[in-house]
Amino acid sequence: MRNRLVKSMDRNTVMDMMYLSNSGEVSKRRIDVLRVGEVSFWAYCHLRRSKRTFTIDNVLALVPIIATESRVI
Repeated sequence: MRNRLVKSMDRNTVMDMMYLSNSGEVSKRRIDVLRVGEVSFWAYCHLRRSKRTFTIDNVLALVPIIATESRVI
């Protein structure tokens, strides 16, 4: 999981993340990864509209958001 976070940070990719909080709640968040440490990472959370710290082991799923351009003719 840490490698995917590092790649996301290097490529500046927006990700959808399923996250398990310390209290046991599962949440879906859209994030921009800012910095990755050994145990945790820092990201801008679009849900909370702020920079947050997350534990890498609590990430359940991580999926890149692929934006497609819409064409106007």
